[in-house]
Amino acid sequence: MREKLRFLGLDVHAETIAVAIAEPDGEVRSLGTIANREDSIRKLIRKLGPAENLRACYEAGPTGFVLYWQLSQLGVACAVIAPTLVPKKPGDRVKTDRRDALKLARSHRSGDLTAVWVPDEDSEALRDLVRQREAAKQDQLRARHRLTKFLLRTGQRPPLGLKAWTERWMRWLAQVRYTQPAQEVTREAIGRGHPRSGEAGSGADAGTDPRPAGSARCGAYLSCHDRL
Repeated sequence: MREKLRFLGLDVHAETIAVAIAEPDGEVRSLGTIANREDSIRKLIRKLGPAENLRACYEAGPTGFVLYWQLSQLGVACAVIAPTLVPKKPGDRVKTDRRDALKLARSHRSGDLTAVWVPDEDSEALRDLVRQREAAKQDQLRARHRLTKFLLRTGQRPPLGLKAWTERWMRWLAQVRYTQPAQEVTREAIGRGHPRSGEAGSGADAGTDPRPAGSARCGAYLSCHDRL
């Protein structure tokens, strides 16, 4: 069976995929570049098939696992490769899409590549949610720092004993106004960058949003960033 296998090396980018193939007889050749679109991938597999005789691989990267799932649905066994573990020859510093695809095809045929674990679509969706939450928390912290430094720089000090980010502090913040129009615009812009200041989270906190509280706060937070 292995004598019939053909090994595809795919150098994947956002818009293009450089394709190379390692044949059973030892030949390794470039097949050019195709668009990184589902119909182009389907045409390629149809041309090179049957799918059960193909073994594809590409390096893990910013394009994620979409290509892996597309190839799997077409019946092609695919491996997502750890980029740092791809063998490199000493002095081989010339890097092009074509050469990378050829190297992947050759190394895949010889069994020199290390595959990473590929999550299913449910697990990947959950990972995206966790990443988004972490990014939102970092954005919130940066917005808080910007706001408190702006208030301090412009001489706006809360009453003594008022702890920052409490409900009382938020009510005080909502009453802060500036006589200079530019500073007032700055206050509003920075305030919208924080989910619980100004008008950004008022609808969710007041219970006017019919969604669950956590979803409402998340929606208010993301929409305030869109407006900013």
